[in-house]
Amino acid sequence: MSRLDTVDLRLLRVFATVVEARGFTAAQTVLNVSASTISNQIAALETRLGVKLCQRGRAGFKLTEDGATIFSETQKLFSAIDSFDVRASALRARIRGSLVIGLVDNTISDPDAKIAPLLKQFSETMSDVQLTVEVKSPNELLRDILDGKIHVAIGSFPKLLLGLTYVPLYEEMHQFYCGWRHPLFTAPATQISLEAISQHRLVSRGYWGSRDTKRIRNERASATVNTMEAAAQLILSGVYLGYLPVHYAARWVRQEEMKPLLTGGLCYSAPFGIAYDETKATLPPVRLFIAQARALLGQSAPASAPALRSRG
Repeated sequence: MSRLDTVDLRLLRVFATVVEARGFTAAQTVLNVSASTISNQIAALETRLGVKLCQRGRAGFKLTEDGATIFSETQKLFSAIDSFDVRASALRARIRGSLVIGLVDNTISDPDAKIAPLLKQFSETMSDVQLTVEVKSPNELLRDILDGKIHVAIGSFPKLLLGLTYVPLYEEMHQFYCGWRHPLFTAPATQISLEAISQHRLVSRGYWGSRDTKRIRNERASATVNTMEAAAQLILSGVYLGYLPVHYAARWVRQEEMKPLLTGGLCYSAPFGIAYDETKATLPPVRLFIAQARALLGQSAPASAPALRSRG
């Protein structure tokens, strides 16, 4: 295949729409063309690329392995194009205004988060935009988006609110920790079981509801927090056990002041993503930030709410 041209980009957009709609039938409404036209366009793209992109027929729509790779690369390409368009517009118009970004606490120690490079990239692109960054709990961030107090939020959201768009970015690993003052810290591994753990005091993160206690099969937590720092303080007290992100707890683990318990059964991954109000995504600063975050952190397409539900 020769270099991409305008026709190829148009066909790739058709292909991306079909994948996001999970089939030709649903894509008809979005593209406003017939299923046969879409089929011909996908066939033309397959000819141009020289690979089979999808299986289609009575069994339904399914991407091939090559198709999944092309879709992933297509998302990266369109993200880069969107970022270029907004940056070019910013240079022409010297865009001003403001962008309010919400973050959950203690992402700074996570190498997968890349928040600092993202802020650097955005600030250098739109130097005339007034930037505000606020750190709050996940539920507070979602409420602030709905209330119009912030434009975008990056975090792991236990509750996904209707009316907001979510873009998955990366996964954050969590483990269940014990502080060095706790009696289980020096207990032999053979004596540490889920039943033994459930007999001790548990700290629960309020924004996760009862999920922490359900994992430990405990009826209720003895303490509730809304920040990771508060959870770490209680765990280090030696009285409570609880969950922390692996990257955040790493410093205390290295200093032998914490250790994870039952790593084979109590660890889980929390999906991180961007949440924003689609009606405000037309603002150039918002569009650029979302495009740059997708390119730098995940290159994923906007997802429906279930795509960001916790795996834990």
